[in-house]
Amino acid sequence: MKSLPPTSASCTPDSTAGSSSPDTSPATPGSKLCAIHQPNLFPRLSTLAKLFAADCWVVLDDVQFARRDYQHRARLAPLDAPHARQWLSLPTHLPNGRPTLISEGRLVEPLKSHRRVAERVRQHYGHSTHWKTVQTALEPVLDRFGTTDRTADIAESSALALLASVDWQGEVVRSSDLPARAGRSQRLADLAAAVGSGAYLCGTGGMRYLNAEPFAALRIVVVPFLLPDASVSGIWRSAREVSALWALATIGPERLADELRVSGLSHGRP
Repeated sequence: MKSLPPTSASCTPDSTAGSSSPDTSPATPGSKLCAIHQPNLFPRLSTLAKLFAADCWVVLDDVQFARRDYQHRARLAPLDAPHARQWLSLPTHLPNGRPTLISEGRLVEPLKSHRRVAERVRQHYGHSTHWKTVQTALEPVLDRFGTTDRTADIAESSALALLASVDWQGEVVRSSDLPARAGRSQRLADLAAAVGSGAYLCGTGGMRYLNAEPFAALRIVVVPFLLPDASVSGIWRSAREVSALWALATIGPERLADELRVSGLSHGRP
């Protein structure tokens, strides 16, 4: 399967030539809703919310690794200062240079990265009243360091651990295991079809560029995903910048799950 050019999100710009506005009609009740997104290390709340709203997460692991993105790093913030951010990074070797795919990136120093993740997360959230929940989410990620040297595996496990903490019951499939044609929008449409989805969940940035035709041809509705207004709840003010670990440690799993369920009501699916 051919890889795509570098992307920073699952909905990525296509050429505007010949493109058309996606069909954003509400998805048919009961239709399977999928999100397609790269594996991010302890993903931001905005990313977690989109994955939580979907029935299926297609892990986009066979596109080009981009160091400017979140496949190998996350922003942590202290409990009382969400704007005082610190990077948590996993040094990653790209064996094929810039064309290296996300699935091919390798941890440079697995043991040191393991210690760094454990120490930084405890440093930021060890005093939280919800530390036990954070620790429960952290444990499978730390265990994964003992079974893989692939950065993508660590990132994927961190996202799944956060989803498990809010009792997400969806399906997870890797794009590298699915058939899809070339072309950004065509590929996204093919991936959605391959998992049997009738609706594709797309962020607002991608909605400006997505080519509707491949989705329409496969009878897949493109559903816009919108974050709640930050004025409604304080946890959403830093949703696009800070790892969802901060929200989990701040309000706990039950309240966070409630917030995510409310955010899911805004994505246009009845």
